[in-house]
Amino acid sequence: MKFAAIDIGSNAVRLLLSNVYDVGAPLPVVHKADLYRIPVRLGQDAFQLGRISPGLADRLVHAMTAYHHIMRAVEPMDYMACATSALRSVENGAEIVARIRDEAGIRLEIIDGAREAELIALNRIDGRFDAGHYLCIDVGGGSTELVLLENNQTRASRSFNIGTVRLKEGMVNRNTWREMERWVRAQCHGLDDLRALGSGGNINALFKMTRQKADHPLSRHKLLELHRDLSRLDQDRREIELGLKPDRADVIVPASEIFLKVTGWAGIERILVPQIGLADGMIHALYHRWKTNQVED
Repeated sequence: MKFAAIDIGSNAVRLLLSNVYDVGAPLPVVHKADLYRIPVRLGQDAFQLGRISPGLADRLVHAMTAYHHIMRAVEPMDYMACATSALRSVENGAEIVARIRDEAGIRLEIIDGAREAELIALNRIDGRFDAGHYLCIDVGGGSTELVLLENNQTRASRSFNIGTVRLKEGMVNRNTWREMERWVRAQCHGLDDLRALGSGGNINALFKMTRQKADHPLSRHKLLELHRDLSRLDQDRREIELGLKPDRADVIVPASEIFLKVTGWAGIERILVPQIGLADGMIHALYHRWKTNQVED
């Protein structure tokens, strides 16, 4: 069966199509089919103006209309569309949701940080991670979601308004950093087996730069080297020399800074990068919904 997930973030809007196989085991088999990404950059308006401007709203509606047509062509069994930090921060979020429903034909939900963390945590069910403690770090444009897993169950989770776009625009104050540090240190204290799971497009891009095998962890030392090297390059050189897209090249340094701070506070030296994100968690949520309906029927 095929499911579709639309993730409206502060930096980009993504459509993920995945094939999910119910093989009669506790865990399904999930294969990514296609991923589409449009850098709408809602965070630029959201975090500076407190609302989405008409021009940017039009771009978002056009993107969602395109995704609607793609879904009509591929006919997923079900879909889920979620908006995160940018739309939950603006005064006209409900208006945008209504426009997308009426003009693009897509049901959109603005989710809070707790729900976002919950969906990200669903990625644990894919069976790739051993028992023990993991700190899932998902860095977006507007917020960072942290989920502490213990033996494949959520032990604690928290969302912080520290994201790459906010950081790039100088909109993260010291108190927010301190709040995140206190939470990380308190939750991770004494967990000697703690490992990190990096989630989202930025950590995927950073990992790709190392040219390591997919099953190898990214060391914090290597991440620090990448951060220093990237900081020395201006945006044009990051695009030309490293092949980064413009909307990735200007946020990759703030993203690496967030990962370095969190892993430093947690005492973690290695980050597993399984190429997952919010949209992947949404696919799992859709599968659970389908499975529940099958049982009830």
